[in-house]
This record gives sequence, C-alpha cells and structure tokens, in this order.
Amino acid sequence: MTVRGRLNARKVETAGPGKHIDGQGLMLVVQATGARSWILRYQLHGRRREAGLGRWPSVSLQRAREKAHEMRTKLADGIDPLEAVERRKAMTFRQAAEALIEAKRPGWKNVKHSLQWTSTLATHAFPVLADRDVRHIETSDVLAVLRPIWTTKPETASRLRQRIEAVLDYAAALKARTGENPARWRGHLDKLLPAPTKVRRVEHHAALDWRLMPTFWKSLQEREGTAARALSFAILTAGRSGEVRGMTWGEVDTVAGIWVVQAARMKAGREHRVPLGPEALALLGDPGEPDALVFPGEKGRPLSDMTLTAVLRRMDLPVTTHGFRSTFRDWAGETTSHAREVIEHALAHRLKDKVEASYWRGDAFTKRRVLMRDWAKFVTSEPATVTDLGEARQDRATV
Repeated sequence: MTVRGRLNARKVETAGPGKHIDGQGLMLVVQATGARSWILRYQLHGRRREAGLGRWPSVSLQRAREKAHEMRTKLADGIDPLEAVERRKAMTFRQAAEALIEAKRPGWKNVKHSLQWTSTLATHAFPVLADRDVRHIETSDVLAVLRPIWTTKPETASRLRQRIEAVLDYAAALKARTGENPARWRGHLDKLLPAPTKVRRVEHHAALDWRLMPTFWKSLQEREGTAARALSFAILTAGRSGEVRGMTWGEVDTVAGIWVVQAARMKAGREHRVPLGPEALALLGDPGEPDALVFPGEKGRPLSDMTLTAVLRRMDLPVTTHGFRSTFRDWAGETTSHAREVIEHALAHRLKDKVEASYWRGDAFTKRRVLMRDWAKFVTSEPATVTDLGEARQDRATV
C-alpha cells in the first residue's frame, strides 16, 4: 500500500507497512515487523534505481531529506551516487583472500597454515580469480579453477574448494558480495563434480623417455604460439606448469639470468631461484611491466594448464606437462655426475633426510646453473635418430 503526500515526524513514527512517499523520489519503507528505512528512487540514463539512505530512527526525516538532496545534486551532474558507493565497496578475490588469511593468522598454531593457504590459492585460484570482483564470481568461475585438478589432485582440489568457499563467505560477511556461495559443496557443486572420496588418486604422470627429448624438442620448436613457448620454457627450467603460467616480468632478471618465484606461488611455500640460460631467455620475448604475465593468454589472462596440455595432444603425444620434470630427473640421475641434492634443489624439492638437509642449507644455485646449462645443451642437441614419439611413453612417479 502506498500513501501519497508529504511526511512529517508523526507520520513517520506511526505509518503502517508499505511505501510512504515524501516527494522527489524519497520514500519511507515500513516492513511488516515495523522496521523503517529510507530509500531514494531515481532514474539516470534510462535506468531505474533505488538507493538506501539508512534506517529510522538513526536517520531522521530531516536527515533523510538532506541525504536525498545531496544525491539529487550528483544526479543533476550526471553522477550515479550508487555506482560511487559500489566502487568503494568493490573487493577483488585476491584482496578478500589476503584479508581472510591475515584475520585467521593469529589463530593458527604455526606459519605453515598461512603458507599452505597462500600457496594453494596463489597456484590454482589466483590465475583465474585474483582480479575478479567477488560480487561477480559465479559457479562457472569456481569450476574453471577446480576441474583441471579435481581428478588428478583430489585432496588439493578439495582443500582448494573449501578455501575458495571461505574467502567468498568472508567477503559476504564484509557486505562485499551477496547471494549464495558458488563454491559451496552440499546441494550445489556435489551435483556438478564427483565426490572427492570417489575420485581415484592419480599417482603418476606420463613422462617422455629422456633419450627422446632432442627429437621431441625439435618438433616442439616447429610450433608457434604462447602455449608452445611456455611449455618449452617449463621444460628447460624443470618448472611446474602453474609456476610458469603465473610468471610475471617482475620475477625475471634478464641481465643476471635469474627467475625468482615467490614463496606464495611455490608448492613448498618458499622462494625458489631458477637459473636462466640463453636458450630459456630467448623464449621470453620483449620485457613488459612488472605485473604483466610473461606468457599471457587471451585478454592478458593466465594460460590454463589445459592450454599447455593441448599442445601435447596436437602432437599426438600421450605425456603430461608435469611429466617432463620426471624426464629431467631421469636424465640427470642416469647420465650426469651432478649431485642428487643439486638435482632435487633444481626441482624445488625439500630434502627428506634432515641430516642431509643440514649440510645443504643454501639452494646450490651456482651448481644448479651448471646443471641447467647441461640440460639445455642436451635438450636442444641434434637428434641422433628419427623416433616415433607417439610410442615413446613412460609412467613416472609424480615429481
């Protein structure tokens, strides 16, 4: 029910449920519970909107008229007051995640928890969601993050889903987003994805026999495109796909030939320095802004893991991007005299033996530069014979 006519203090206090017009778009809305609030209804550029001005009695009739007048003044200048408010409230997924981690940090028993949260989100969620306004994140966005690893890394994927859900719940608590959480499991994603307990854990990555690397490399270099370059770079550096796809120019020193992957982007949660030889540097192209991706996808977004996999599929090669780390380890262990510890450092692995690790407190960077130089020399060498790559497949343990 709508009551027409200008309001006064008595009418505001005693008005029944409905919308009570004061004039010039200002009205008092009374709920069935008796709660009262002010809204200003307006139209700009053909678009009808309603702006909330606060609850009565915290906002009196006089104050509501003053606020309405201030908004109408902005409207007269073509400024939408609601858009200004929304911009102030806007929060990206990265901002929400970082704020949530800081809020939780005092309650965590050790720093490992924050590193795990940061690493998981940075590796898998940020490439897709980092700069997205939390208000606009939908189910399709969450699935774009989860599906690539749901069956290959079920435990990681399950934890990732829970953390995305927590970030979006946190944003909702701050009034930065509304509506159902698109990362919730029960009654939502459980209808779209197989239960984690039903997914067979994948323990191995298909890897290329190291003896076939020169032949494969020659074939790979005949392919054009960012994905082929990114795959080539991952092979030469023995890097993980996510580390390479999320690589920015700010992480690269082309003069010194060093790529520094921040701890937040590393699986082990600690900074990793990677030596870059001339072959790897040649794949980088012209330097961009520090925050710009070295291997950008469409519209400057990170490449997906499936984009690199697609390169291998088009080559009709039944191996995985990650499997080339196994190829590197097999080559280094079987054909070189480089210390095992140096090889493990090159793969950014923690040494499991604590006594052994105590003797290797550094990252063996100088020795790793020699190792990676030898690897690049082998990979780019002229193939001894022509081999059918499609039949050259091995299953290697996850690296």
